[in-house]
Amino acid sequence: MLKIGVFGVGHLGKFHLNNWKEIQGVELVGFYDPHDANAVEVEARYGLQRFHDPEELLRRIDAADIVAPTNFHFELCQLAIRNGKHVFVEKPLANTMDEARELVKLVKESNVKMQVGHVERFNPAFLATRGLDLNPMFIEVHRLAQFNPRGTEVSVILDLMIHDIDIILSMVKSEVKHISSSGVAVMTDTPDIANVRIEFNNGCVANLTSSRISMKKMRKMRLFQKDAYVGIDFLNKKTEVIRLKGESDANVFEFDIDTPKGKKTVAVANPVIPEVNAIKLELEAFRDAILQNTRTIVSEVDGFGAMEVAHQILHKIRHNTINS
Repeated sequence: MLKIGVFGVGHLGKFHLNNWKEIQGVELVGFYDPHDANAVEVEARYGLQRFHDPEELLRRIDAADIVAPTNFHFELCQLAIRNGKHVFVEKPLANTMDEARELVKLVKESNVKMQVGHVERFNPAFLATRGLDLNPMFIEVHRLAQFNPRGTEVSVILDLMIHDIDIILSMVKSEVKHISSSGVAVMTDTPDIANVRIEFNNGCVANLTSSRISMKKMRKMRLFQKDAYVGIDFLNKKTEVIRLKGESDANVFEFDIDTPKGKKTVAVANPVIPEVNAIKLELEAFRDAILQNTRTIVSEVDGFGAMEVAHQILHKIRHNTINS
């Protein structure tokens, strides 16, 4: 039985608690949270033991689930790793690149597993693309959210856009060549809305727009590649694939179009969306990586890569702001 401790039981931490209680093969030992209001509520609601010292909890567990605010990630992660504990940490991996670099180094030197909570990798709309041969050359992303004071200790880049950065880096097997970006701090001291263009060495281009001051919610990614278009709606859990019809296509809507090379048949398909709980699935994947001694699906190296691109974007925005 894998023994789990949760560090941070705020809004998202409670979602993790709910899911851990439903996951087989684990024992939820207790939690650490310095905020009395959170702790009292969780003790009463879940009947879990509160630990006032994080090291005391670490001594009782095999793996730490760190759902604390970003500025506490490094302190808690490095404490867990130095105590030989496996770590699941919410995105972003750390607050600064130096902290992230040190965590990657510590994991490499230790015999522990680390997974970063990029939950959109487990979104059912994205999972529906697993059977597709994805090789996008142009990507368009819109991730819009209504303003919420929670989570504004980091910019919209590290709060929202980093989800899409991680997914794009997992699909585009090429190095980043150039980044251009602009952003504006509207409601907070860091950018609340940003537009970014990422160019890769293989010719792929990704345009990303993220906002946390929108009137409506949107989480859409559109992929364009040779002979195919893939639309992923992360919010409404829908996926659409439009491509030139192949011999293997079945159960799709078809129509003909005239092209310079003659008549072509276009197939429109909506892949089956698996009915999954994304948070539960990512926590189960973390459990499995530990028990089966396999690589985590979103490793500390993946988390570092997404952070590195995110910080390059922030640097560009700061540079543009200073020189405007």
